[in-house]
Amino acid sequence: MAGGDENEADLTGGSQRRRPRRQLEEIGGRRLSPATLMMGHGFDPALSEGALKPPIFLTSTFVFENAAAGKRHFEGVTGKRPGGAEGLVYSRFNGPNQEILEDRLGIWEGAEEALTFSSGMAAIATLLLAYVKPGDVIVHSAPLYAATETLIGKILGRFGVTWLDFPAGATRAEIDAVLDRAKAQGRVALVYLESPANPTNALVDVEAVVAARDAAFGEDKPPVAIDNTFLGPLWQQPLRQGADIVVYSLTKYAGGHSDLVAGSAVGAKAMIDPIRAMRNTIGTITDPHTAWMLLRSLETLELRMTRASENAAKVCAYLRDHPKVEQVGYLGFLDPASRQADIYRRHCTGAGSTFSLYLKGGEREAFAFLDAMKIAKLAVSLGGTETLASAPAAMTHLSVPDDRKAALGISDNLVRISIGVENADDLIADMEQALAAV
Repeated sequence: MAGGDENEADLTGGSQRRRPRRQLEEIGGRRLSPATLMMGHGFDPALSEGALKPPIFLTSTFVFENAAAGKRHFEGVTGKRPGGAEGLVYSRFNGPNQEILEDRLGIWEGAEEALTFSSGMAAIATLLLAYVKPGDVIVHSAPLYAATETLIGKILGRFGVTWLDFPAGATRAEIDAVLDRAKAQGRVALVYLESPANPTNALVDVEAVVAARDAAFGEDKPPVAIDNTFLGPLWQQPLRQGADIVVYSLTKYAGGHSDLVAGSAVGAKAMIDPIRAMRNTIGTITDPHTAWMLLRSLETLELRMTRASENAAKVCAYLRDHPKVEQVGYLGFLDPASRQADIYRRHCTGAGSTFSLYLKGGEREAFAFLDAMKIAKLAVSLGGTETLASAPAAMTHLSVPDDRKAALGISDNLVRISIGVENADDLIADMEQALAAV
């Protein structure tokens, strides 16, 4: 929807067509911040009867201005003409709500292109289908979200795809060694990262991964993709560290109200185009109503993430010294001399609001704590306005083999907590009484 002058001539040579007005991106040489641009970027009220906010475009198909315009569009869709599709034709490909949303999502990381999907896993699956062929090798960090591990290890494994991994905090030498092994195993199609890792909060050194990838491969080097859901787009922007593609579960902080499911991928056009082509084919795009809800949520993204982060710092400060707590895996508590702290200083601008809490004991103690909470909700997911808590070993990561869970630090005494925007002192009171029940 963004770009173009009003009444610009139609490229097919047909009738005049009104285009969206040029987008305001700076004033007096000052580049406008993402928080400001979220209020209107990509939308021209004049094209929607003067509506202040974008309407929800509930239509399955769009009318061509003339037959030549229809032909030109499908020349772009099919690749017979460079440059891709122009305009709107069918809602499996795109729609006004999705286009406005994608324009705004790209702003946060300065990405050239953005795509939206029906879920975070739809975004990841479409990415993998776009880049991976039977017999290829995927190199990934560990741990990953359990569904992502299942998709790579079990679903793609049916088609002869294999994988090798390295721990989230791996050094450059360790990453080099895994890439060398992967090259010997077959064609390396993708390096896939998750940072911070779910659910341990361990950081991946994206700069080291990119440097190792560049050193190991020539011109035909695999893209580096990263799931940035835990910290992005406010507290971490991996494109700045050299990542090629960044994926999100928009269900989390971007949506932020625990009332929708969606995903996205952002990056350079050359990296995003193959994913777009795959999305056009398999139809994993987000629906217009969800896109409209996300547009609403993006307007308060900075406010919500900032408040939740401030709350998390206060809650973790209380939990850190509690006698029934073994460890708090919060990025604000990293040992300044540690490798994790070094990664944090280079990659992150904030500690976020999701952390891992290790209680003294095991599953019994973790369950007692979860069952005693009164304000915090016992539920999976994260990044909502409300505080959520769960037991990953028994819930989201139950399908991960026990030996792998042990190796990755996903223990029975681990509770994952996502702090919301409630009053911080109220949350501390809730944690205090819940710990008393352990």
